[in-house]
Amino acid sequence: MLEFRADGGVSQVVNDTSVELRDVTKRHGATVAVERLSLTIRKGEFFAILGPSGSGKTTTLRLLAGFEQPDAGEIIIEGRSMQGVPPNRRPVNLVFQNYALFPHMTVADNVAFGLEMKGLPEGEIGPRVAEALEMVRLSGKQDRLPSQLSGGEQQRVALARALVNRPAVLLLDEPLGALDKQLRQEMEVELKVLQERVGITFVCVTHDQEEALTMSDRLAVLHHGRLLQVGTPEEVYTAPASAFVANFIGVSNGLSGRVERIDGQQAAVTVEGIGVIHCPAVAGLRAGAPVLVTIRPERLHLSRDQGTDGFQNQVSVRVAKAIYAGNETQYRVTLPNNLTWKARIPNADGAAQRFQAGETAYLKWRTAEAVLLPE
Repeated sequence: MLEFRADGGVSQVVNDTSVELRDVTKRHGATVAVERLSLTIRKGEFFAILGPSGSGKTTTLRLLAGFEQPDAGEIIIEGRSMQGVPPNRRPVNLVFQNYALFPHMTVADNVAFGLEMKGLPEGEIGPRVAEALEMVRLSGKQDRLPSQLSGGEQQRVALARALVNRPAVLLLDEPLGALDKQLRQEMEVELKVLQERVGITFVCVTHDQEEALTMSDRLAVLHHGRLLQVGTPEEVYTAPASAFVANFIGVSNGLSGRVERIDGQQAAVTVEGIGVIHCPAVAGLRAGAPVLVTIRPERLHLSRDQGTDGFQNQVSVRVAKAIYAGNETQYRVTLPNNLTWKARIPNADGAAQRFQAGETAYLKWRTAEAVLLPE
């Protein structure tokens, strides 16, 4: 695309958008599955769409794949409107959760199937299959049947079958859902490495927060068909835009209160049964406004010492439960207002005396370690 500058010159503008959804709405009968969804996904990006069951994430993937058409709005892929474009004419390929491999076909035949359906010459199919199997580290296993492969290998065959078509966008529907925990964690890293190597846009739908945080460059959180937040994993985790995001992405502790005063970049919040706690202020808040203070369990500190030690917030708590988890101890502590919070304390010093159930302790955190959300 050309851009005409104010000085009379002409510049080449590079469009780095791969997928764009503009005010997309989809209804299933009386149910609104996706409501006025607008998203922009960049070329070469690993983008995750995250949400619980019924959030609209699978419907969004099906709309991108062309299995469903939006009731309103527009979908643009690689600069082209997808209005009325059938699935087989879109520059996308979909990897299903159950892999959908043909059990009676070899690995090579499974990967070659799509190319054969397109009528590619035999001499072109072989090299492209070999190239795709090399991408997913399955060279040498082309003659095996799916039943002779591990779950992770079957998943890589499904990836190779999609990549062999050289799509502009690869759509992944819960791609690691069928794997056990350890293999899933290994494949999270492997899938991200593969995406970076092939350099094409990946759009992954998942309900697994760890999966989305580990693999994606950016992610979108959906709930009841609505977009709640888009950002990098760090942005969404450390600065959730709502209480739902804070609780859905990882674990969060919360306290409801009212703003007592705003002091520049800090807010003092009064919490019944606790007193005044200090948080970073957010734009638009006024004294008296109801707010929710959230803080991640790993941001909390436990101490037997009542001294502030540089912490701006301190609450006396009773340890309700202590769970040793190897690299950390997970505590459940009861606050003076009878709320139960979770704290995760690293076991960095093996000789350190851990807290026991029934013990009184001081829960501490710094102002910057909390997030303030309007209620």
